[in-house]
Amino acid sequence: MKTNITYTSVLIIHAIIGMLIYFNESLSKLYFLAAFSYFLYRIIVAPISKKTIEVLCACSYFVGAEVLLRMTGGTISYEGVKYIIILFSLVGMFYNGVSGNSYPYFFYLLLLVPSIFVASTTLSFDANFRTNIAFVLSGPVCLGIAALYCYDKKVSIKEVHKLLLYMALPIVSHTIYIFFYNPSVKEVLSNTGSNRATSGGWGANQVATILGIGMFVFAARLFTKSPTNRLKLLNIVLFSAIGFRAFVTFSRGGVITGVITILAFLVIYYSVVSRKKRNNIIAIFFVFCSTLAITWVISSNQTDGFIDLRYANKDHRGREKADISTGRGALFKKEIEGFISNPFFGIGSSRAKDQRIEEEGQGVTSHNEVSRILAEHGMLGVIILLILIIKPLDFRSKHKQNYYFYAFLCFWFATVNHSSMRIAAPAFIYALALLNVTNEKPSLYRKRTIQQ
Repeated sequence: MKTNITYTSVLIIHAIIGMLIYFNESLSKLYFLAAFSYFLYRIIVAPISKKTIEVLCACSYFVGAEVLLRMTGGTISYEGVKYIIILFSLVGMFYNGVSGNSYPYFFYLLLLVPSIFVASTTLSFDANFRTNIAFVLSGPVCLGIAALYCYDKKVSIKEVHKLLLYMALPIVSHTIYIFFYNPSVKEVLSNTGSNRATSGGWGANQVATILGIGMFVFAARLFTKSPTNRLKLLNIVLFSAIGFRAFVTFSRGGVITGVITILAFLVIYYSVVSRKKRNNIIAIFFVFCSTLAITWVISSNQTDGFIDLRYANKDHRGREKADISTGRGALFKKEIEGFISNPFFGIGSSRAKDQRIEEEGQGVTSHNEVSRILAEHGMLGVIILLILIIKPLDFRSKHKQNYYFYAFLCFWFATVNHSSMRIAAPAFIYALALLNVTNEKPSLYRKRTIQQ
């Protein structure tokens, strides 16, 4: 039986999902179970030739839904989505196997193990060993498993667009939820700090990061998948709505990362298309910049200028803040000191947070995955970082068809440097950079599920 769900229809469905979850958060659990069952069924029944894209779409969807599910109590556990991505990737490996050239990521996973044994001797008596280890290693393990699965898997650029759309759909639901949760931004502002109220009652850093992905996907669709003026207008509206909610979280990292990712995509995309398409890209770019400027002006108006002060690193009275990193610099320095004092095997997984509990009475989690890896894994962490940086660049030197490659890699690197790996997005999007994007071959018949 053929189904023909249009792009507009599926967006409306997800807008309704966001609205329904706002009015009854218990529906979030039903949403999670329905989505999990649906995608698992699709993976199992799909023919072998379609297993890869089904696995990737399933993982993409849960990446986009993760923060919404967390904030509404829909997941099985706080790190549940990371475990789901690991599960789907393992199921994909069962059907499709892995590339022989992906062995560095197997080595990368092995390098994570020694820090667990070190942690068993360094973590304080009061620390919950299992919970702490799972919290800091679930992200890196998710990245390693997803990278093993994605490495050199062949997909078409049309399929890349499809999996990005699947990632963006729950972000539409999330945006609608936030609009209902906080319809009036002005009423909840008192300073220029990150704001949980304007973020839907959840951590602004995580929300801004997810909304930054939404900004990127709909900006990319504006340039690549908007052949009509109606679609251009629709994608502009979606980008503006998501961008506005991202701005008013007052969390700069996710927004800046989203903009960097968009620019990285545009530079490569512009360089690979025909001269005729380049002229079209330039015209759309002016529209895009105008849209971004208008969205900013609306955000400034709705926040009484507080958002301007936030990005100028000033407080609500216009005074310059001493630390532009809002404490991240001190955390980074402390973790580098941990690396220097324990250069061989590091201080052990989660010990950086545990030390802050002992010394300061509160365990502020690391905002920077690079410094955390160095501190907790020592010289093995140096090797881990070299694998993560060099291997995708080596892959890119042989497979240059994916014009999203640098966008994906930039998103990963920027995110882990401002938000560590709190959510699954940087892990999975890093893995997407390892896909072998091939030229599409024309076919006589194509079954359509969602018009892309």
